[in-house]
Amino acid sequence: MSVRRPVAWTVAVVLFAEAVGVAALNWFLGIVVDRQDMSLAGLDPDTMSVSSKIGGVVFGLYFALCALVALLVALRDRAPAGLGRILLISAAVVHGLLGAFTWGLVGPGAFLFMIVVLGLIVLLLMTYDSREEPAAGQRPEGDDGSPLNPPPAPTTP
Repeated sequence: MSVRRPVAWTVAVVLFAEAVGVAALNWFLGIVVDRQDMSLAGLDPDTMSVSSKIGGVVFGLYFALCALVALLVALRDRAPAGLGRILLISAAVVHGLLGAFTWGLVGPGAFLFMIVVLGLIVLLLMTYDSREEPAAGQRPEGDDGSPLNPPPAPTTP
C-alpha cells in the first residue's frame, strides 16, 4: 500500500480539527473581550469582540475548505489541481508563518504543531506530485507497444 492515501487522510483530519479549534478559540476570545468590557487603545470592545468572532469563523472555514480538498484527494487518490492545489499551498505558507510567530508568542509546543502540519501538507503535495514509474517488464498505462508513428507505406517501383 502506498503512503499517499494515509497522508491525505491525516491531513484532512488534522485540518478539520484545526478548523474547529481555531474557530472555537477565536469565538471564546471574542466572548472574553465582550465580558471584560475593556478598551485597547481606544477601540470599541464590541468591535473587537465581533472582529474576533468573524476572524475565527473565516479562518475556520478556510481550514475546513483546505481539509475538504485533502479529503477529496484521499477519496479520489489523485493529485489536487487548480484551486485545490493553490489552497493547500497557501495553507502550507500560513502554517509556516504561524509557526514562526508562535515560537515567540505561545511557545515551542505550538511551534512544533504548526511545523508538523506544515510538513504533512508539503508531504501530501509532494507524494501526489511524483509520477509512478511502471514496474520492470510492464508498459506504462495506455501503451500497447505500437510505435508512435506508423512505418512508411510500401511503394511500388
